[in-house]
Amino acid sequence: MKYFEDEIPGIDGSHAKFVGYCLDNSEEIVPDRVRPSVLVIPGGGYEMTSDREAEPIAMQFLAAGYNAFVLRYSVKPSVFPVALLEAAEAMKRIRDHAAEWHVDADAIAVIGFSAGGHLAANLATSASDDVIAAHGYDPDRVRPNGLMLSYPVITSGPLAHRGSFDALLGDRKDDKEALDAVSIEKHIDAKTPPVFVWHTLPDGCVPCENTLMLIDACKKAGVSIEAHLFPEGGHGLALGNAETAWQGVNGIEECVQAWPKLAIDWMRRTFAK
Repeated sequence: MKYFEDEIPGIDGSHAKFVGYCLDNSEEIVPDRVRPSVLVIPGGGYEMTSDREAEPIAMQFLAAGYNAFVLRYSVKPSVFPVALLEAAEAMKRIRDHAAEWHVDADAIAVIGFSAGGHLAANLATSASDDVIAAHGYDPDRVRPNGLMLSYPVITSGPLAHRGSFDALLGDRKDDKEALDAVSIEKHIDAKTPPVFVWHTLPDGCVPCENTLMLIDACKKAGVSIEAHLFPEGGHGLALGNAETAWQGVNGIEECVQAWPKLAIDWMRRTFAK
């Protein structure tokens, strides 16, 4: 397996950490195999990136036979579009190195958690195509082929997780135009790739209505979406088991533990050749 750690410079002088786990090919099996791949974007309210939503998630997809990458993007005091451009650069690097890393360049999904879900959706939809293009990227070339979201921050409206948008926008946090520009449900269109999303109904931090608004927007735009709503559990559950529980204790919810298999099955169907 190829493992690497790299840096992505932010436009404000900050740095993101970009980590890759790429499976080797074997002469005994399929020597020229290319694999679907996943870019993992952890959450943390745009103030940190959670360990619980990084490597443990990547390992789930690696074990399923996919290459996995993790982006530890720049957070507060960095503001929009620093993290978005780091995500764009991560996608560009994955596609640029597709042959070396045995990546199927047409089968790359991004998975984001909470505020990381907002970042993933911002990259995957056309919400900020103009910003991405203004910084020298081709928005279609850095757009993933699939979008997976776990309890995502979606709307900047009344049901927003306000802290995420305060950290993301900084001095522009009360600017209606800036808020609308990053309110994901307003930017779902034909360019949005197929979506997989899950949320818990009792989530008291990022209301499940964020996901319901996403479902509605995808339905109206004709975008394929698979959604799972679980009846128990709060916010930020990650895998929902002891491996990712806070201090090994809090955040164990049996009902959500099915989501990694559901997501992997969705990937297999979505990227079936």
